[in-house]
Amino acid sequence: MNNEPADLEREIEATRERLAGTIDQLLHRSHPKTIVSREVASIKGHYVDLGSGEPRTDNILKTVGIVVGTVVVLVVLRRVTR
Repeated sequence: MNNEPADLEREIEATRERLAGTIDQLLHRSHPKTIVSREVASIKGHYVDLGSGEPRTDNILKTVGIVVGTVVVLVVLRRVTR
């Protein structure tokens, strides 16, 4: 029975350390710079193959098509409403 309080104290301390580590991870993940970095990497990964560094022309062309299409629609709508 003498070891039970010591065992309990060690277990509580280990739990505190795990909790502190988890809180540190959450703080790091939720930091604005970390979020921006993660999003930039995600966008880069969409347009550039991370393994080879080659551009993904299919995704680039889709994006360019969407932008050009949107601009054309806006120009046409503006001319029609005048």
